[in-house]
Amino acid sequence: MREGDIERLPFRRVEYTGGGLRSEASSGYVTGGSLHFASEVSSVTDPTLSALLDARRPTRADARRNFDALVVAGRDAFAEHGVDASLEDIARRAGVGIGTLYRNFPTRDALVEAVYLDEVAGVASFADELGDLPPFDALAAWLRRFADYASRKRVLLEGLNRDSELLQTCRNVMYQSGEPLLRRAQAAGVVRDDIGIDDAVRLVAGVAGVAFPIAEQRERVVDLALDGLRARPTG
Repeated sequence: MREGDIERLPFRRVEYTGGGLRSEASSGYVTGGSLHFASEVSSVTDPTLSALLDARRPTRADARRNFDALVVAGRDAFAEHGVDASLEDIARRAGVGIGTLYRNFPTRDALVEAVYLDEVAGVASFADELGDLPPFDALAAWLRRFADYASRKRVLLEGLNRDSELLQTCRNVMYQSGEPLLRRAQAAGVVRDDIGIDDAVRLVAGVAGVAFPIAEQRERVVDLALDGLRARPTG
């Protein structure tokens, strides 16, 4: 596909309503490194966030390696220098030329979006690795991972459209991945039953959004926030 060409992409639009997820079949397209949503209805299945990222990856194995290396390098550079980090430095970190960077990401925004998608997909898939942990430990582990993501997300959001449907979909998929862990912990009686996943996520995100002088202090405050989720004996 030539730069500027349009690649059609099936998906389902997902909306978090507080009591669950509502999805609607639709479609979209990728052009210029960005995902856009179209209004026509389609009978396709839900993709994962990884599938949305895969839609942007080249098909050749060596080109995919370069793409992935650029995403990792972009994540590190944005964390250190913000979304205005030097693209030349990102290419250098990835071990590729600046031309390879632009072939994969025609704009800075396209690279920021890819890094954001990769971050969200990692947090969402992490929930699947926690099934063997006790209910509270599983929820706490996922929320700690979310806190790490949230501390980096603040930087990435500077380069993203906060009202875009892409961000809304990412947010909803994030809630969808954490909600079963919360429900399991509530069913086991170890987490208070008057909170929803949005409450838990916002609580941890609020803590993660504070600039702590050292990482250990942030981790301690996150632990205090998690302790506030525990069910307390009555009477």
